[in-house]
Amino acid sequence: MKIAFLTPEFPHPKMGPAGGIGTSILNLSKGLIGLGHEVSVLVYGQKEDGFFVEDGISFYSIKNVKLKGFSRLLTQNKIQKLINKLVKESKIEILEAADWTGITSNIKPKCPVVIRLNGSDTYFCHLDNRPVKFWNKFHEKRALQNANGLLSVSQYTAAVTKELFSLERDFTIIPNSIDINKFSESVANVEENTILYFGTLIRKKGLLELPLIFNEVYKQNNAAKLILIGRDSSDIISANVSTWTMMQSLFDGNALKNVNYIGSVAYDKIREHISSASVCVFPTFAEALPVSWIEAMALKKAIVASDIGWATEVIDDGVNGFLVHPKNHKMYADKVLELLENKELRNQFGTEARKKVEQKFSIEVVAKQSLAFYQEELNKHK
Repeated sequence: MKIAFLTPEFPHPKMGPAGGIGTSILNLSKGLIGLGHEVSVLVYGQKEDGFFVEDGISFYSIKNVKLKGFSRLLTQNKIQKLINKLVKESKIEILEAADWTGITSNIKPKCPVVIRLNGSDTYFCHLDNRPVKFWNKFHEKRALQNANGLLSVSQYTAAVTKELFSLERDFTIIPNSIDINKFSESVANVEENTILYFGTLIRKKGLLELPLIFNEVYKQNNAAKLILIGRDSSDIISANVSTWTMMQSLFDGNALKNVNYIGSVAYDKIREHISSASVCVFPTFAEALPVSWIEAMALKKAIVASDIGWATEVIDDGVNGFLVHPKNHKMYADKVLELLENKELRNQFGTEARKKVEQKFSIEVVAKQSLAFYQEELNKHK
């Protein structure tokens, strides 16, 4: 089968910064290629048009058309022409696109289109209690209505999206995946009393709650250290240019001395930092199905994560991690402290977490599920 992904991001040096959507596509692409299928990745919003092949993936970078008032439509037309050219040349049989801002709303490829929910702008604005831009919601809904097939990485995201867009159609649930071979054996000694957060420093991921949680941890264990890895970001609500700056003012003075913000780390280096941590924390308010959680679970890390929505589709509370609401700072801190103090429990959670990743979130498992779905859509299209 010849599968193409249309995306605004991909974790490759030639493509600029990428987040969860790009990482998810990378992992799925590896799984599909491993099963003997062909993958093309079309990345729009790039500095220039280009084509190259690497690791078995055919990459097409697409420069957006700039013309005030018509940029989106002209860029969509450009993407449509490229897709249809590749279909005609028998290089694409089916196209998968992300739901973010509904890029396929005005694109009519000569092949089936599948949209996989990783969280639309409408979805995240809803979780953040922020107003969504009218045109973003319009295009996202239109793209979903026009798609041949609909996937979602979590049941929660599917249910919320259906309600927000008043959709009658159903979604097939296929989660995000990771390369469990890459996130397997520990590559570093565990540093006791270390708490790791990795991901973007942003309000929606609970980074303004994390200082208050760590203050509670530090009160009872002043040997505890908090390590932060990820790019800093501006804050939409306050218009502050740095979430990290906002965070620093929330730490107690002595607790802040035990905080180490490392900044961004290359994707292939993150494993070392996860391996050396005692506990990983993810106090987020807005996700679809977070790859970071799965990566930490694959490395047998004990996790304390948010208990919101999608969380129970990843972690079984008390079995392979703890789930606590990010606003409940004291309870969240108590769970972190329990894991810091109980190595046996950390190991138990880690072992169970790895089992779940192997069974549900490996690229082989998810690639096979995705292929079965693609085949169904191709059969309908014939």
